[in-house]
Amino acid sequence: MSGSRNRLLALWTHLGLQRAHVATQMAGDVIPLAEAAPERIGNLILCTPSRLDPAPFAPLSERIILVTGESGLCAEVTARAMPRLPHASRIVLDGYDAPGWADVIADRTDDILRIFDALADLPPATLPAQSGSHAGITYRIEGSGPPLVLLPFFLAPSQWDPAREALAQRFTVITLGGRHLGGVAALEDRATAVSYRGMVRTLWDTIGVTTGASILDVGCGSGALDRMLAARLGPGASITATDVNRFLLREAETIAAEEGLAGRITFRFANAESLPFADATFDHAFSVTVLEECDADRALAELFRVLRPGGRAGVIVRSIDMPQWWNLDLPPAIAAKVTVPPQSVGSAGVADASLYPRMQRAGFAGVRCFPSLVTLDQPDGPIWRYREDHATSLLSESELVQWQGLTAQARAAGMLFQSHPMHCSVGTKPVS
Repeated sequence: MSGSRNRLLALWTHLGLQRAHVATQMAGDVIPLAEAAPERIGNLILCTPSRLDPAPFAPLSERIILVTGESGLCAEVTARAMPRLPHASRIVLDGYDAPGWADVIADRTDDILRIFDALADLPPATLPAQSGSHAGITYRIEGSGPPLVLLPFFLAPSQWDPAREALAQRFTVITLGGRHLGGVAALEDRATAVSYRGMVRTLWDTIGVTTGASILDVGCGSGALDRMLAARLGPGASITATDVNRFLLREAETIAAEEGLAGRITFRFANAESLPFADATFDHAFSVTVLEECDADRALAELFRVLRPGGRAGVIVRSIDMPQWWNLDLPPAIAAKVTVPPQSVGSAGVADASLYPRMQRAGFAGVRCFPSLVTLDQPDGPIWRYREDHATSLLSESELVQWQGLTAQARAAGMLFQSHPMHCSVGTKPVS
């Protein structure tokens, strides 16, 4: 197991945790710890996971609590997991739909707190209130009682904040962050993929971004693309990076500062559906994998509004209307399941070819459309884990054995990779 996969175990050792309850949305973050030291985990709460491969957690089955919405992708994922985690508990939040970006702790605070109230007793921790970092993971410790480690959600804007104070009245709460966990790790990893970077560069080339132009990023996430753009444009870059997720903004600012780019990117809280900028503020704008999760038409109208006449906006969204592809010789029954991309899109979002006419209806002229393939070829990385977990959760036990054999062969040959499509478009705000 590589050093990067030992980060949680290293943190446990650094803090002197013999055993702790753990809560997370992104199950893949916990797999290294669950495989290396399952005895160090008390209860494991998987809170509204939209991706979950149950196999690594089978030895922990009786200590697992799956928290799910009543409908949506999370409900499907957890329901499929239960037969392979026969001793786990599954708690359904009645009337709640929990997409991958759901702000579940803010939405259902009391329900979540009741789940934590029922956790098994553990010896109290003797850790003072403090903040720090170890093995690339940041931590904040507060409260007293049994140790409870909270890992980041993927995109939930409030993260654990609405429940943290109440939890600290019963537990020693250890809240984790940094570039190696949660949505930040997935977004950072995705931005290292050669084809992903090439797609984004093509978007910027089509927009025509130049040094000195004012550029807006709507939905910056971890800021990986903004740092990439700042490096491309040099010291004259004028980049405003926005997000509705304050947690991601804080992480993005920290990473930018660590890389010496703090002065070249302005990070600002903003909702894509109601941008806090005057009309005609920016020369150019772009938004990458954001319009799936909001009211896409309102967001496009806002992009159009804040552009100066003659300015261009580029948009990339995931594609749920085209198949994804795995470089594996899959039996037809398995291929039929895993070539369908995760159907992750909000009720008013866009994740299909309707992006292109929507751009036109928003007022953009000369719309250029270029569907693209993104290839992932680092199977030890978090973004690969995020996508493969969905695929493997669809398989029967016998199909999973076949999958594992085929992926092992491909990995040994250096040929393990997968590709998935994205819809990309650039339009111009007319001068008159």
